[in-house]
Amino acid sequence: MRLLHTSDWHLGHTLYDVSREAEHAAFLDWLLDTLEAQAVDALLVAGDIFDTANPGAEAQAAWYHFVARARRRLPRLDVVVIGGNHDSAARLDAPDPLFAALGVRVVGGLPRARGELELERLLVPLHDAKGRVGAWVAAVPYLRPADLPPVPVEAGDRLVEGVRSVYGEVLSAARRRRQAGQALVAMGHCYMTGTELSALSERKILGGNQHALPVDLFPEDVAYAALGHLHKAQRVGGREGVRYSGSPLPLSLSEASYRHQVLLVELKGDALEGVRPLTVPRSTDMVRVPARDAVPLEEVVALLEALPEREADSPDWRRPYLEVCVALPRPEPSLRHKVEKVLESKAARLVKLTPAYTGTGGALAEAQPGLSLKERTPEDVFRARYARDFQEPPSPVLLEAFHTLLAEVQEEAS
Repeated sequence: MRLLHTSDWHLGHTLYDVSREAEHAAFLDWLLDTLEAQAVDALLVAGDIFDTANPGAEAQAAWYHFVARARRRLPRLDVVVIGGNHDSAARLDAPDPLFAALGVRVVGGLPRARGELELERLLVPLHDAKGRVGAWVAAVPYLRPADLPPVPVEAGDRLVEGVRSVYGEVLSAARRRRQAGQALVAMGHCYMTGTELSALSERKILGGNQHALPVDLFPEDVAYAALGHLHKAQRVGGREGVRYSGSPLPLSLSEASYRHQVLLVELKGDALEGVRPLTVPRSTDMVRVPARDAVPLEEVVALLEALPEREADSPDWRRPYLEVCVALPRPEPSLRHKVEKVLESKAARLVKLTPAYTGTGGALAEAQPGLSLKERTPEDVFRARYARDFQEPPSPVLLEAFHTLLAEVQEEAS
C-alpha cells in the first residue's frame, strides 16, 4: 500500500506581514492532484496544520475545504492528522464528531479518560486499495510536559522517559491489534537527536534542544515513522524509515534553499519497501541580494537594477520575496527610500532590508546582519535577558522550568 507523508503546513502563516494564503492554496491543489495521480491509500499529516493556536478564518476555511475536497475526490482515502506544537489541541479536536463521520481521524491532543490513554483514538487502521487493513498507525500528537506520566528519578531524564512511556504504550497496543502481514506505522511531532533545526522558524520544543528524543523511541518493528516539526526534510539516525517530510513551503527566508517535498511511502506486507520524495512546486520564489554576505550600497543598487521587470498580468502573490543586505560604514537614513526607488518597476517585492555595519574594524566579509526581534524565539529573548543580568548561562533545570511555563502560556492563549 502507499502512504503520503506531509507535515508543517502552517496555514495562516505570514512572512514579514505578507499573507501566504495563495501559496498554501496552490500547494493544497497540488497535493490533491498528487494523491490521485499516485494512487495513494492514506494521507498522514504529522502536525502543525496551523501556524498559530488561534488561526484566522481564512486558514480554518482552507483546512476544512481541503478535507471536504479530499473526501469528494478520493472517498476511499484514509486521512490521519496529529496536532503539532503550533496547533491548539482543543481546536483540532473540536470537530471530531464531524470528521469521524467523514472517516477522517484527527488527534489534536493526547486523549485521556479517567487517567488512562484513549487508545481507540490513538490507533488507526489503514486500508489498501481493496479495502483490507494493511497497517496500523500509532498516531501520537505533540506531547506537552503536562501530558507525560511520572517516571522514577532513577530512570533518567523525566521528559525523555515520559515520552518513551507514552509511545511505548501506544505501540504495544498497536502490536496487539495488528495481524500477520500488517505494517506498524508511527506518527509524531517532536524534535529528535541528530537532526538539523531551522533557527528562524522552528520553536525548540519539549524542553529545548537538550531534550531531543533518541531514535530508539521507534523500535525496528516500526516499518515507518512519519514525523513533523523540523522544516528540513531528513532521515533520523540514518534510518530509512524514520523521517521528517519537512514543510511544503519555506517558512522563513533562511529556508529558501531547502528541498520542500512530501514523501511517498510504499509498504509491502509489514515491511517498508521504499520512500520517494516528491518535490512541491515553488509557486513564489525567494531572492537574496547579494546571494551571500553583504556588499556596499552601490553594488546592491547595481544588482537590484539587474532584477527582472514586473509583468503586468502577473498576480501580486507570485512576486518573489526579496531580502536585501547592505554593508554600510555608518547608518544611512535614506537607505530604504533608495532601495525601494530601484524596485519600483521590478517583479521582486522587498520584505527584509538588513544593514550590516562595517565601521567596527572588522573585515567586510565578516559583517553579518543580526536577527530582528520578530525572528527571535521566546527562548532567544530569555537567554539574552539572562546573559545581561548574570555571568553564566541558564542551567538546564531553569531552562526546563522556562519551557514548562511557556507551554502553559501558549495553551492558555489557545
